[in-house]
Amino acid sequence: MTTHSWSDAMAAALYGAGGFYRTSAPKAHFRTSISASTLLAASIVQLVVAVDQALGSPSRLDIVDVGASDGSLLVELVKLLPSNLAPRVNPVAVEIRPRPRELLAEVNWTEVPPSAVNGLVIAHEYLDNVPCDVVEVTEGSYLEQVLVDPATGDESLGPELTGEQAAWVKRWWPLTEPGDRAEVGSTRDKAWAQLVGSLNRGLAVAVDYGHMQDERIAGAYPAGSLTGYRGGRQVTPIPDGSCDITAHVAMDACQHAGAEAGATSSALVRQAAALHALGLDARRPPIDLAHSDPPAYVDGLLRASHAAELLDPTSLGSFWWLLQAKGCRPEIDGIDWS
Repeated sequence: MTTHSWSDAMAAALYGAGGFYRTSAPKAHFRTSISASTLLAASIVQLVVAVDQALGSPSRLDIVDVGASDGSLLVELVKLLPSNLAPRVNPVAVEIRPRPRELLAEVNWTEVPPSAVNGLVIAHEYLDNVPCDVVEVTEGSYLEQVLVDPATGDESLGPELTGEQAAWVKRWWPLTEPGDRAEVGSTRDKAWAQLVGSLNRGLAVAVDYGHMQDERIAGAYPAGSLTGYRGGRQVTPIPDGSCDITAHVAMDACQHAGAEAGATSSALVRQAAALHALGLDARRPPIDLAHSDPPAYVDGLLRASHAAELLDPTSLGSFWWLLQAKGCRPEIDGIDWS
C-alpha cells in the first residue's frame, strides 16, 4: 500500500494531471447556489453596487471569481450589471481548467489570482477544496497524521503532527477523545489570507460549507467532515481523481487569518441572512396575478421556488458567508460589520 498525506493526495486527485477539476464539469456532480438559479448572481450584483459606491465609483472595478468553474457566475453578473457600472467592470475568472470556447469575451481568464485588486473577490465553494491534512488523536493524546492510499482510500496513522499544524489544531479544533479526527485548516487560512491580502481596496467574500469553534468543541464533527461527491451523490472520498473531495471550512479561523492579512471590517453570517440583506425573498406572487397575467404568475412562482432553495436553512441557506473589507465598508442593510 502506497500512502500519502491527505493534503498531497487531495492536491493530486483534484488538481494534478488528470485530476477531477481538470477533467470534470463540477455541476455534473453536485448542485451549488450558482447552478441552482440566476438569483445568486442578481444578489451579488447588489454587493457589487455597494462595493462600487464604497470605493467612490472608480474608473475600473475588478470582480474576481476564484475557482470560477465554467465562468457562469461572472457571465450572469456581466448581464445583470447596471448600465452605469458595466463599462467600468473588469471581470476575472481564476480557474485551472482551460478557458471555455463559448465564454463571453469580456471575461478574463487566468490560473493565478491577481496580486492587486480594487473591487470584489469572490471565493464561492473554493476553500472547501483547498487540500488539507487530516489528524487523529490517539491514546496518550498524541496527534497523528492520517495517511491514505490514493488508489483505495484505505487509511493508516502516520507521524505525530508537529509545528504549525499542531498549533492550529490546538488553537482552533482541540481534540481530546481517542479516535476523534479533524481537518487541519491552516492551508485554507493561508489561501484566504492571500485573497484578502490581494485587495488594495475592496471586499473579499468566501461562501462555503463551514463550522465554528463552539460546534467543533461540542463534538459536532468527531470524525471530521471529509467526504466525496460523484454524479450527484455523496461517496467515500477516494483520492483517485474520480470524485470531488471536500471538507468543511473552519470559518472563524479564516476570519482571523483575513484580519491578520489586513481586513479592516468583517462580517460572518449564514447565506440566508446575507441574501435577505441583499434583497432576496421567497414570497409567492399574489394569487390575483394568476388571473390577470398567468405567465407572470408562473414566472413568479418559479422565482419564489428558486429563492426558497437558496434561503433554506437546512440546505443552501446554511452556507456561511465571510465578508472582509479593506479600506472601505460597503453599506448593506442587515450586515453588521466588526
